[in-house]
Amino acid sequence: MQLLQERRRLVLSGGGEKKIAEQHQKGKLTARERIDLLLDEGSFVELGTFVQGGLDDAGNLDIKNPGEGVVAGSGTIDGRRVYLFAQDFTVAGGSLGEAHARKICRVLDLAGQNGVPVIGLNDSGGARIQEGVCALNGYGEIFYRNMLYSGVVPQISVIMGPCAGGAAYSPALTDFVFMIKQKSHMFITGPQVIKAATGESITMEELGGAVTHNSTSGVAHFLAASEEEGLKQVRALLGYLPPNNLDDPPLAAPRDPELDGEELLGIIPGDSDKPYDVREVIRRVVDGSDFFEVHAHYARNAVVGFARLTGMAVGIVANQPRVKAGCLDIDASDKIARFVRFCDAFNLPLVTLVDVPGFLPGVEQEWGGIIRHGAKILYAYAEATVPKITLVLRKAYGGAYIAMGSRALGADLCLAWPSAEIAVMGPEAAVQIIHRRELESAAEPEKLQRELAQGYRRRFANPYIAAARGWIEEVIDPRQTREYLCRAMGMVSQKRVQRPPRKHGNIPL
Repeated sequence: MQLLQERRRLVLSGGGEKKIAEQHQKGKLTARERIDLLLDEGSFVELGTFVQGGLDDAGNLDIKNPGEGVVAGSGTIDGRRVYLFAQDFTVAGGSLGEAHARKICRVLDLAGQNGVPVIGLNDSGGARIQEGVCALNGYGEIFYRNMLYSGVVPQISVIMGPCAGGAAYSPALTDFVFMIKQKSHMFITGPQVIKAATGESITMEELGGAVTHNSTSGVAHFLAASEEEGLKQVRALLGYLPPNNLDDPPLAAPRDPELDGEELLGIIPGDSDKPYDVREVIRRVVDGSDFFEVHAHYARNAVVGFARLTGMAVGIVANQPRVKAGCLDIDASDKIARFVRFCDAFNLPLVTLVDVPGFLPGVEQEWGGIIRHGAKILYAYAEATVPKITLVLRKAYGGAYIAMGSRALGADLCLAWPSAEIAVMGPEAAVQIIHRRELESAAEPEKLQRELAQGYRRRFANPYIAAARGWIEEVIDPRQTREYLCRAMGMVSQKRVQRPPRKHGNIPL
């Protein structure tokens, strides 16, 4: 019994008082402190407490790496079971060795086999160099399980310190990545290596900090000002997600929006080119006006996130007219496609709000592969079998109209506001092509163009044209948007789809 108590004390003390003090001096919490913050009080059950690499004498208390630099186990968040691991930077810098990887793999397997979300709290100096290829193999074992349980259970990564080299690929394989300002850093090659290889000088924060990966690279989905805020965000996210791909998302008590739905009538400017914030539409429609935005700082011309309609969790996708007029570009295409596929994997119905003038034009976009990236949205929406409801708010032009959850791609119900314009292209551009000769010879070409554009809107872009062909189910009063969406969700909530058998499709990555 004395040996048990002594060994447990050594493991619980991590790297010792000095190392813990150094962690706190950096403004960082320890692995066990993070677990206590994340989980419901008293719910944590540790697994693999005494895992130890190279142990050949059980009585020897001179343990080099207590707990192998990672704390693993299970607990609850708001009463719902999760599995998790937290790398302990106070022990060998949280470096990953063979036994360290084995503990993580054990947690991933238990989460996958029990149909429970898994959370990784990453804070590691990378591979344990002394273990050589054994450490590299450990990363490979983790990557394999990230793939194996992808789309089976939600996988969440929280970067709470360094995450460099091969270690960065495990979070990249998970569903959501959280990062902390000034504390989190991710990169494949660090500033020193880049300086030696290319001559470029860059700081660690600029290269792989939380702001960089949230706004520039898109690697991270959430940005927090502190560890406490980041862990609180994780708890909030899990409130929308089912435990696995076979269960439904958790229900909540329905709540009316806190913002006035009557304001939807005038939310879109009379001038079709003026911007507005589509999130103001979302908040006037969803339960409690609560919208949990994902990828908020990346590809801001698209908005994605979670909300509820009559207590049912749903995924929201929308164009953002305030940024690039809501055009779809390379980054927005990737952002939307990934989110749609996540929602489809975990039985979250999709609500799409459309105000898109097209794909962003430009040489940079074409050379960057906008065709390939835009095809990801087409593939994702067409592949998704969850309930899909689309509402056209204003512009819905060309191929971008098709991409944004159109009936042709399998939307169950499509609605439109009277302000909707559904056409091959915008009226101004269309009349330049159709009436080019008339405009060239006109005495007042600008006035004539305005008149012809209005005629084009009436004849070709009017939502009733699409409604006449059944591509729009209903043209609705904006003030009744929530009512229609809630009823529509009830109509298709029991949807079941059978697809041709296949190993898997080949999304244009």
